[in-house]
Amino acid sequence: MARFELLGTATIPGKGTQLRLLQRNDEFSIKIAGSTGELMNSRLHGSEDALATLPCERIADHPAPRVLIGGLGMGYTLAAALQSLGETAEVTVAELVPEVKDWNLGPWWGGRLPPERPQGQGSYWRCGAVD
Repeated sequence: MARFELLGTATIPGKGTQLRLLQRNDEFSIKIAGSTGELMNSRLHGSEDALATLPCERIADHPAPRVLIGGLGMGYTLAAALQSLGETAEVTVAELVPEVKDWNLGPWWGGRLPPERPQGQGSYWRCGAVD
């Protein structure tokens, strides 16, 4: 079995510990350095999809739905929310670790997320840092 390759690290503000972005073949993983287990994995994201799809389907008919997502992670919750909500939605992501946004917009994610768009240009999202 192939080993994971380290693609990036990021310090968690206020903690001093590091997040690690890893890749093995076409699989990606985010882990906390020095601990066992994964925070997220690109192979298993059904719960992240459902976290957005179930509530967003209930408000999709609203003329201008607005959603706040706590944490970008691997972007699956954001992607599912944008898919469920349609063109008039506003989705804001509050992310603690700025590098996580860069990881999601990097070439290894294969363009799953659209670029951030300013308000008034159809369905849009933005990612803000949490202090």
